[in-house]
Amino acid sequence: MAEHSTVTFIITRQDDPSSDPYEETFNIPYRQNMNVISGLMEIQKNPVNANGEKTTPVMWDMNCLEEVCGACSMVINGTARQSCAALVDTLEQPIRLEPMSTFPVVRDLIVDRERMFDALKQVKAWIPIDGTHDLGPGPRMPEKKRQWAYELSKCMSCGVCLEACPNVNDKSNFIGPAAISQARLFNAHPTGEMNAGDRLEGLMEDGGISGCGNSQNCVQVCPKGIPLTTSIAAMNRATNIQAFKNFFGSDNAH
Repeated sequence: MAEHSTVTFIITRQDDPSSDPYEETFNIPYRQNMNVISGLMEIQKNPVNANGEKTTPVMWDMNCLEEVCGACSMVINGTARQSCAALVDTLEQPIRLEPMSTFPVVRDLIVDRERMFDALKQVKAWIPIDGTHDLGPGPRMPEKKRQWAYELSKCMSCGVCLEACPNVNDKSNFIGPAAISQARLFNAHPTGEMNAGDRLEGLMEDGGISGCGNSQNCVQVCPKGIPLTTSIAAMNRATNIQAFKNFFGSDNAH
């Protein structure tokens, strides 16, 4: 790549949620070790396309710039990933940038990930507390459990696993692998497990865990290496047990 003086981006653009998408090509100066966001910033500073025409700056989402927030997810050369971690030197040119297709487009590369956050609400992916007064230290988590729970806690709601999942689309209300794994995380917490039944009920609702087709695409693309398929298998077992408890009228039994 170093022998090239320019980098070519072909970007799928969309002016607003209701307009048709179109492609626009940009040539920007090459710099060693630049990432995709560096390229987008160059376009933002000087929004002139490859035909020499002045255009509108390309819009994208970002926050942390260190693969922690998940906001800058987009499809890069056909693969959904974080644009902050995508180095130009490792990408084939021209570099094609598209918004994730699983989510509604807001503008250009910005998408609305609301369905992800609605899914977290469905499975109650939080730990409720009784008021804000000091309750003292909570119960300790065994070290072995803490280690695998920590891996689950790395989820940044980036949406890449939903983009890769064939069961998540505009014709489906499947909540996707991220929310299922987060239900497992909070059910494993010593305080959160008190509400484990509520989360399992959320997973058993319409669009819940039964929508998983076991394609295993999610675990292959997760930028944090989260064992999503392991979580799905664990929550499948847990929801089956919960269903038996519900059937025999002991849904709160342990």
